[in-house]
Amino acid sequence: MSYSRILKWISGIFELVLAVPIVGGAIVMGSGYSALGFMLVLHAVTLILSLRNQEAIYGSVWGVLTSLLAWIPFVGWALHLIAAILLMISGSKKTKRYHYPPNQL
Repeated sequence: MSYSRILKWISGIFELVLAVPIVGGAIVMGSGYSALGFMLVLHAVTLILSLRNQEAIYGSVWGVLTSLLAWIPFVGWALHLIAAILLMISGSKKTKRYHYPPNQL
């Protein structure tokens, strides 16, 4: 399992915790919204590793979008939930490796 897939699972679990209505709001507001900044950095690192490994990036892109817009009360809840689902789906997919036969001249 690649580091990007591990980070997708970790960030997906964090997003799922932030999607719990009272708990997520308490974490975000209790941290002075720095939890969203931490998640932004986590999603950016996951996005860069996913690009490097040629894996799906839709979960990480949605996570970055979520980190930027999650300060809006009810929109943030929906964005966290969607990001968690997308990250876990993309983290569970195997990376397709292509093995090309050698050139025979």
